[in-house]
Amino acid sequence: MDFDFADEQVELRQAVSRWLEREYGQQRRRRTMADGGWDSQAWRSFSELGLCGLPIGEAHGGMGMGAIEAMIVMEEFGRHAVPEPLGHAWLGAQLIQRCAPAHMASAWLPRIAAGEAWVALAHQERGHRHVIDRCTAKADRDGEGRFLISGQKDLIPAGDKAQALIVPAMLDGAQALFLVSLPQAAVRMEVYRTVDGRGAATATLRQAEAQCLSADVGALEWGIGLGIAHLCAEAVGLMEHAMALTIAHLNTRQQFGRPLAEFQVLRHRVADMKMEIELSRSMSYWASLGLEAEAPARRLALSQAKYQLSRSMKWVGQQAVQLHGAIGLTDEYGLSDYVRRLYQLEYTFGDGPHHLAILSEAQFADA
Repeated sequence: MDFDFADEQVELRQAVSRWLEREYGQQRRRRTMADGGWDSQAWRSFSELGLCGLPIGEAHGGMGMGAIEAMIVMEEFGRHAVPEPLGHAWLGAQLIQRCAPAHMASAWLPRIAAGEAWVALAHQERGHRHVIDRCTAKADRDGEGRFLISGQKDLIPAGDKAQALIVPAMLDGAQALFLVSLPQAAVRMEVYRTVDGRGAATATLRQAEAQCLSADVGALEWGIGLGIAHLCAEAVGLMEHAMALTIAHLNTRQQFGRPLAEFQVLRHRVADMKMEIELSRSMSYWASLGLEAEAPARRLALSQAKYQLSRSMKWVGQQAVQLHGAIGLTDEYGLSDYVRRLYQLEYTFGDGPHHLAILSEAQFADA
């Protein structure tokens, strides 16, 4: 199988990398995170670069690119620890593009591609962990045939900045996806920070007006799979930069009159980090390529990737901190942004044990 990137994909990576190197350094990242993890000017720049509409079809003003291009961009965003939730914005846009009626897609996709709006997936509920087929939010129809949603959804990335939420809710005994436009009085947002310093929100809906996005029971699972593929690519970029910071520290810091990089035991640990990152990269490719497979094979490929990435993210982050010594534990040093983000991603869209259970069930079924 040929894993070489096409010329256009290489140019896309170079363009995104150059812009991030020039415009999105540590100072801007720290300033953005201090302001809640959202920079409106940066989001406009993403739109001007075409990134907001990267997976959106050209008919709706997007670039019409696929999973591999999204993976390339997310790696670069991970390498610079960009706090704005571009991957989550793509997830919402692609759910609309794949599942929504034509009039809904025409109303939202051009706005998303232009950077004027973004739609957040709000699927997590307390007490359900990472299981997506359980849902306590409920949808009712009023006398005029409109849908009204009641329930609570947690850990919505930058939820207070979104112009709409995609909300799973029970309708006539089955789970469906609904689009809830914001702001509206029936939706109350509680904003807080996650462990990686980014903003998140809990949305409490009390008879909030909504439109039915899709009654397909597999739509949410497909969306979560898309989020896993984006997450894996971001994690590869994060781990690569954490290792680069570690190598620079070992080459600079001296002990007993010699750079730390000359001590063989430390070189071996860096080599182990490199091997773990390469394994993660392979599984990230596997996840992005698996998005086009049939549901059972797709589910298996994404759980395999997320399980491996969950292990690698934690291990590489720990090694980076330990090889830095005391400075690796400080928030003032840039490494902390990467390690905290890796820990947050480990528990996003299902942690390691959750996906290991899925893989175990699949093996028992085969047996």
